[in-house]
Amino acid sequence: MKFYDGGLLVIIIFLFVLFLTTCNVAANSKLFREYIGAVSDSIKLSDVPVNPDVEFHFILAFAIDYTDLKINPSPTNGKFNPFWATKHINPTEISRMKATHSNLKIAVSLGGATKAISSLTSMIKEYNLDGIDIDYEQFSTDPNTFAECIGRLVMNLKKSGTISFASISPYDDEGSVQKHYTALWRKYGSNQQSRYGGAQILASFISDGGQGLGPEDGFFEACEELIRRQKLGGIFVRSADDSFKHGFRYEKISQTLLASA
Repeated sequence: MKFYDGGLLVIIIFLFVLFLTTCNVAANSKLFREYIGAVSDSIKLSDVPVNPDVEFHFILAFAIDYTDLKINPSPTNGKFNPFWATKHINPTEISRMKATHSNLKIAVSLGGATKAISSLTSMIKEYNLDGIDIDYEQFSTDPNTFAECIGRLVMNLKKSGTISFASISPYDDEGSVQKHYTALWRKYGSNQQSRYGGAQILASFISDGGQGLGPEDGFFEACEELIRRQKLGGIFVRSADDSFKHGFRYEKISQTLLASA
C-alpha cells in the first residue's frame, strides 16, 4: 500500500464505479456490485452468492446497439440488444432472484451509441431492471458531445421513473476515457470541486487478475483501512463470469467485509 505525504491511503485500481447522485454520500457503504454475462454463456444469476446483509447490484453486461461484436458488427441506430446469454439471464430468472433476495437490484451496462431512450425503456421494463451503468471505452465524438448525450439519456430515464440509479465506469487512465467521463460528471454530477467530487466511489478488482490491486495483493487490507477511515463507498467486481471457476471466493469475502462495515 502507498500513502500520500498527508497519510491518505492510495489504492491503485483498474476500474471503479461512480454513482450519479445529488445527495451527500455516507462515509462507508454496504454496496456490492458485479458485472455478469460478458464472458460466459452459461452463468446464471443464481450461481452467485448474495449476502442478505449487503446492498447487492448485478450489472448485466452488456446492452449493445450493434448486430454482433464478433463478426462484421453493424450499428442498429440506437436499438439496444442483450449481449448476455438470455437463455440463462432472462426476465423470469430476474423476477425469481428479486423475489428471493429483497436486497437485490439489477442494472444494465451500456456500450454503443446513445439514441436509446425508447429502446432502453423497453429493455428495462421487459427485464424488470432498476438502473443503468455507462461503460463506454471508445469514443467517436468529443467529450462535451458525449457528456450531453449520455447526461440527457440518464436524466430522461430518471425523470420518467424508468430507473432509480445510474453509474459510470471509467477505468484508470489519463487519456480519452477520463476526459469524456470527467466532462460528463462536471456537466451532470453533483459537485465540480474535483474530478469526481460528490461521487460515491467503489473500490474494485478484476476476478481474473490483470491490472490493479488484486484480492491476493492487499485489496481487502486496503478496504479495511478505508473502512477505518470511513471512506469505503462499496466494492465492485468484474466479473461473475470469471469468478465462477474460483467458487466466488472473493465475492463472499467482499460481502462479509461490507456487511460488517
